[in-house]
Amino acid sequence: MNNKISLEALEVIDAIARKGSFAAAAESLHRVPSAITYAVRNLEDSLQVELFNRAGHRATLTEAGEELLREGRHLLRAAGELEQRVKRVATGVETDLGIALNDLLRIEAIYPLLQEFYDQGFGTRIRIMREVFGGSWDALVSGRADISIGAPGEGPPGGGYVAKPLDTVYFHFAVAPHHPLANLPDPLSNDVIRRYRSVSAADSSRNLPPRTSGILSGQDVLTLPDMHSKLMAQVAGLGVGYLPKKLAESFARQGLLVIKEVAEAKPQTTSFLAWRSRGGKAQQWLLKRLEQLTLDDLLM
Repeated sequence: MNNKISLEALEVIDAIARKGSFAAAAESLHRVPSAITYAVRNLEDSLQVELFNRAGHRATLTEAGEELLREGRHLLRAAGELEQRVKRVATGVETDLGIALNDLLRIEAIYPLLQEFYDQGFGTRIRIMREVFGGSWDALVSGRADISIGAPGEGPPGGGYVAKPLDTVYFHFAVAPHHPLANLPDPLSNDVIRRYRSVSAADSSRNLPPRTSGILSGQDVLTLPDMHSKLMAQVAGLGVGYLPKKLAESFARQGLLVIKEVAEAKPQTTSFLAWRSRGGKAQQWLLKRLEQLTLDDLLM
């Protein structure tokens, strides 16, 4: 039987959907744009369906294309996991490992550990990805990452991973000194806070439902890509919101933020080190070292 849908074609469709254009997909896959266009046309001709709407600047999937991608991602994930299992069986060492690092944490904090890892001579390639909020769990359960550092809150159901609490992250409600809320008496009620724009870091989940926290019903929201952007927006007075305690206190000492008491505070969050079950020798070595780190070592 001549299969019309190849894994290579599914990778192309996935890349276009994620990047928003044929040209951006070509760049991410290290291929020329004409090869991407050809792959899509060839698949559409084979299936006799249109997968993308060509109108407009952004490549958007048709209903048929969305169904193909939804099911196709399961196949891509299964194929990737099978490839890794075969290689692990042969050598006991992973060819590559993905590490999801929550955006509350300093990436440079794990550089010394990575140098130690490379000194072991595993030959394993490391990919570090920044994830926001629930994206730390999403990266793990979807197979994008083998280890997730700083995943907040309880993990999703379904298993396939092990999780160990790192520590508790506490938050302060902070505003710029020139923001109207800065001079109002504490504690601030929800009704008062709701009148002003909140700043939020967008959850980077691709498959799990995105999470939000600290945003009140009916409140205007400025959504930014990560915690650093959120911090800088609050310093600029574009909005208000919760920041990790140490980060807020550091900027308050510099006179760049004011910490405010609130009537109904955001609850603290447990941060987890989590990893996919049945890892190889390289993952096991990394986990032993990562378990020695504390949250204080890692937080911004």
